[in-house]
Amino acid sequence: MEQDKYSVGLDIGTTKIVAIIGRENEYGKIEVLGIGRSKSLGVHRGVVNNITQTIQSIQQAVEEAEVNSGLKIGPVVVGIAGQHIRSLQHSDYITRADSEEVINDEDLDKLCNQVYKLVMLPGEEIIHVLPQEYKVDGQAEIKQPIGMYGGRLEAYFHVVVGQVSSIKNVGRCIKSAGLNLGKITLEPLASSDAVLSTEEKEAGVALIDIGGGTTDLAIFKDGIIRHTAVIPFGGGIITEDIKEGCSIIEKQAELLKIKFGSAWPGENKDNEIVSIPGLRGREPKEISLKNLSKIIHARVVEIIEQVYVEIKNYGHEEQKKKLIAGIVLTGGGSQLKHLKQLVEYITGMDTRIGYPNEHLAGDTDEELTSPLYATAVGLLMNAVKDGDKEMTSQEGEVQEEMAYAEQEGTGGEKKPSGERKSVFDKWSEKLKDFLDNAE
Repeated sequence: MEQDKYSVGLDIGTTKIVAIIGRENEYGKIEVLGIGRSKSLGVHRGVVNNITQTIQSIQQAVEEAEVNSGLKIGPVVVGIAGQHIRSLQHSDYITRADSEEVINDEDLDKLCNQVYKLVMLPGEEIIHVLPQEYKVDGQAEIKQPIGMYGGRLEAYFHVVVGQVSSIKNVGRCIKSAGLNLGKITLEPLASSDAVLSTEEKEAGVALIDIGGGTTDLAIFKDGIIRHTAVIPFGGGIITEDIKEGCSIIEKQAELLKIKFGSAWPGENKDNEIVSIPGLRGREPKEISLKNLSKIIHARVVEIIEQVYVEIKNYGHEEQKKKLIAGIVLTGGGSQLKHLKQLVEYITGMDTRIGYPNEHLAGDTDEELTSPLYATAVGLLMNAVKDGDKEMTSQEGEVQEEMAYAEQEGTGGEKKPSGERKSVFDKWSEKLKDFLDNAE
C-alpha cells in the first residue's frame, strides 16, 4: 500500500500509549488497519517525566501496530494534555490591501499566523489558534468569510497555550522512537472529534474526558469551540485513594475499582465484602464494598466539581450560553459504574457516555469503540484529515483550479496563478522540512 494512503494517531497517555493506523474508506468513515498499545511508564498527569521509559513504551505500541497492520509508520499526529495547558480568548484583525478581491484562504492564514506571534509568558508556546467567529467590515457573527468582500477582517480566537519544555519533550520522545512528528493536537479536541455529533456541538455541550492522569474538558456552542481546560486528576488518583484507604497494593486497588467500584455509595449493602489475598503468606484482607464506593465517591465528586467550576467559568448559567446537550463523558474513567447518575446529580445537566464509534467503519473491532480509545481515534481522524489536505495540495495546479472554480460557484473568479503557486510552494516546503527531520 502507498505511504500516503494511511495515517497514524498516537495517544501518549498516563496509563497507556496507543498507536492506531487507519485510512478513510469510500464512505468517508475511518477504517482501522492496525492498533498497538503498551503500558505507559514515563508519563505523570499527562506530562512526560521520564524520557527513556516513554520512548520504550512508544516503540512497543508502534511495533505492535506495525505488526498488526503489516505497514510501516511514518509521520504521526500526537495528543498533548497536562496541567500546563491553559486557554485564552483573543481578538485580532488584518486590513486587506485590495478590498475589491474576495476574502480567500490566504487572508485567513495571515490572520491566524498573526495570532501565533502573540507574546506569551516566558516558557509558553501557542499550540492552537482556533477562530471562533469573524467580523468583516464590522459585520459580526460570520462563521465563514471566504468569498465575501471586505477591507477589514477581524476574528475572535480561542488560543490554547502550553509549556515549551513539555511540548519539546513529547517531540523528543517521538523522534527518538524513530517516528516523525506530523502535528501536535490538544487531547480534549481530539476526543471531541471522535465522540461528539455536529448537533451536540451546535446545541452546546461539554465533553469531559476522564483519563488516567488528567481530566480534559472541551466546551462547544453553536458548533464552535468555546473553552478548553485540563484538570490534573484522573482515574489514577482514585486508585491511589483506594490503595491508601484499604492498605492494599496498587494492582489490587485498580482491579477492585474496575470490578466492584461504584461512584454511588448508597448502592451497596453493608454486608457486601470482597476478600483480597494477602501479600506473601499474610492473611487475606476483607474490604467492604460500601467503604470502597465511599472512597471512590469522595474523589469523583471532587473531580466533577472542579470540572463544573470550569463549565461555570465559561458562562453556562447565562441563557445565551446554555449547554443544551449537557455533558458527554468519555475516556477510561467514564466506565465507572453509576458515574453518569452522579454527574447528573452534581451538575443538574443531561449526561451520556461517549463512544468513539460515530466516525469508525461499521466492521470495526468492538474493543476499539470503547471510551478508552476516544482520544486515539480522534487523533487518527485528525491525521487522516491532514493527510487529505496534503494530498489535495499536491494534486497539481489543474485540479486545484477546477476545485477553486467549483468552490466559488461556477463562473467564480479564477484564482490568480501567483496565489495558486503559493499553496504548492507551501507544500514543497513542508516536504523539505519533513525530509530534513527524517535524517
